[in-house]
Amino acid sequence: MQIYLPIAEVAVNALTLIGLGGIVGLMSGLFGVGGGFLITPLLFFIGIPPAIAVATGANQVVASSFSGVLAHVKRKTVDFRMGWVLLAGGLVGSSAGVLLFNMLSRLGQVDLVVQLCYVIFLGLIGAMMLQESLRALHRSRRSGPIKPMRRHQHGWVHKWPMKMKFRASGLYISSIPVLMVGAAVGVLAAIMGVGGGFIMVPAMIYLLGMPTKVVIGTSLFQITFLSAYTTLMHAVSSNTVDVMLAVLLIVGGVTGAQIGTHLGARLRAEQLRILLALLVLAVCGKLALDLFLPPDELYSVTVGILR
Repeated sequence: MQIYLPIAEVAVNALTLIGLGGIVGLMSGLFGVGGGFLITPLLFFIGIPPAIAVATGANQVVASSFSGVLAHVKRKTVDFRMGWVLLAGGLVGSSAGVLLFNMLSRLGQVDLVVQLCYVIFLGLIGAMMLQESLRALHRSRRSGPIKPMRRHQHGWVHKWPMKMKFRASGLYISSIPVLMVGAAVGVLAAIMGVGGGFIMVPAMIYLLGMPTKVVIGTSLFQITFLSAYTTLMHAVSSNTVDVMLAVLLIVGGVTGAQIGTHLGARLRAEQLRILLALLVLAVCGKLALDLFLPPDELYSVTVGILR
């Protein structure tokens, strides 16, 4: 079932795109990530130009994240105040990231920069998550359940000014590090086409000290709005959003997110983190091979952006 994508200017199998959307939606509901870190490289692998994959992949992130966040709202596991502060920082970071993305497009370096960013960030995050998760799993098997982190112990996030109370998370911390985390995720969302959950979830747990039960829902809440804004910015500034591609990814993503949310409630936190870490490292390894091994064709004609 081949279908022609007008903006990407390639023909692909529609069922393949729906399947990719479903897999990424499953990851979104299961791990609390938007899934952009996975959908964008997968689009690279089936021949979608990187500039189109980054801008259009954010659409699928919106759909799968929104579907997932609805399930968490019903469970009351979303810290809305934390989500709005993260989003404020994210909008600023996303605007700066889109400007940088357009500059790299004009210089003809956007494909290389996007792929390098994926290899570096996925490699670092995957390795750290796997190490921490294996250590936690080993401790739980040796000495029983891991004692929960003391949420009210004071760290560096309590020493900065502009403190706010986040009741759902049980925190009274400075809003500055929250804005910084949001801004960093916004830049990544614009340049890499990701929701930023693979960065934000560890930051919310280990830097901000949020309890795990509200981290996934709050992350998806912020990712939904940030990815929608990033998609709009890309569409207006560089015309790199392929609507047909986005629709097919969304169809699979919404269904997969609901399934992932139900599965996530049945697995232990340590098991979830190990699975996510292995997935991140697998995608990183495939990208690194494609980036550093000599291509089959030394010269190729790719889609450019007309101005």
